[in-house]
Amino acid sequence: MEPVSTAVIYYSATGTVHALAEAAAEGAEKAGARVRLRRVAEQAPPEAVASNPAWGRHLEETAHVEVATLDDLAWADAVLLGTPTRFGNPSAQLKSFLDSAGGLWHEGALADKVYSAFTASGTAHGGQESTLLALANVFYHWGGVIVPPGYTDPVQFQTGNPYGTSHVAGEGPPGETTLKAARYQARRVVETTAALRAGRAG
Repeated sequence: MEPVSTAVIYYSATGTVHALAEAAAEGAEKAGARVRLRRVAEQAPPEAVASNPAWGRHLEETAHVEVATLDDLAWADAVLLGTPTRFGNPSAQLKSFLDSAGGLWHEGALADKVYSAFTASGTAHGGQESTLLALANVFYHWGGVIVPPGYTDPVQFQTGNPYGTSHVAGEGPPGETTLKAARYQARRVVETTAALRAGRAG
């Protein structure tokens, strides 16, 4: 059977979600998937970016990462989406990208794929769960198969979020436990997708 095509598509302003996305891509690759790591294009005005030195620095440091396109969604068997939480919702940048997928949705090209999500917030109760649940609403409309990490691995009892990997950015960069959770979540997505494909083929 062909390897699972997995798209890890994310938006990151200052690097936290980027670190989670890299870990997810690594986990998917180790599970045998073909992986596309893609960043969503920045849409904030230059003055907003300039107001935070870390924001501009991160844009420069990740300029080499390819920008996500609708082809990445169409290509993938499985999609992991990453975003910082914005008032308990996905970032406008990621939402704008998802809103542009109406044509693929209308064609049925987004149905029956496996979807999962991860996030970060500035504070411990900054809307992580509601952000992941908001992304699940998109997956429902697309007819996707949602695969959360749940409490299916010991690392999940350390990180504590069954909806998807999450991190409190105010505490610094993601540590090894959180990165391990992101790798595990991606591996679970790839393995579940492979099992679904095998079942459909049978």
